[in-house]
Amino acid sequence: MSEEIQKKDIRGLLKTFGVEADEAITRHIARHPQVKELHLKLTLEDMTNYDETAEKLAVIVERKVQCCN
Repeated sequence: MSEEIQKKDIRGLLKTFGVEADEAITRHIARHPQVKELHLKLTLEDMTNYDETAEKLAVIVERKVQCCN
């Protein structure tokens, strides 16, 4: 049961981020019609308070997005 809750929480986080990021990028492109390509970096940073020896989760994704203005 707890694994199901974990997966649901992760999917909810990623879905919310995806929707908000899509809206923000779309608005940004509309405000900058002269830009033909965005160079974006997405960062996932673990903000949990661990002791000093724990390795924190960090994911970085970089991608170019073509703008269709």
